[in-house]
Amino acid sequence: VARRAWRDHGKAVHYFRFAADQGDAKAQFSLGHQYNRGEGTPQDQAKAVHYYRLAADQGHAEAQHSLAVRYAEAQGLPRDDAKAIHYFRLAADHGNAEAQTNLAYCYAQGLGVPQDHKESARYYRLAADQGID
Repeated sequence: VARRAWRDHGKAVHYFRFAADQGDAKAQFSLGHQYNRGEGTPQDQAKAVHYYRLAADQGHAEAQHSLAVRYAEAQGLPRDDAKAIHYFRLAADHGNAEAQTNLAYCYAQGLGVPQDHKESARYYRLAADQGID
């Protein structure tokens, strides 16, 4: 149903909220995305983070990556490199290529982790195996 409502962001938010309240991680992530972008609802970074966290806690890799970026860039959360690395690693271990690339960069630069070119190469290789340049 939410798929048909996608062009009507207000309806999508309604259906995502209903499913999110039932514990559906994909809906929680999608609702977080709607709050993040202000589509169908006023933009609200605190609510975006809330729904991303609910989905991330259920193992949703995109939500884990979204939380990592927010911690790394202080978007709606205080900057926290340790938490950013934690969520990048969770998402990377769930196969999220963007998180693998971000984690590889962190290892290459020594951002939030000790600089480690072997780990950097390993994560870049994992992302490349999925078609990420």
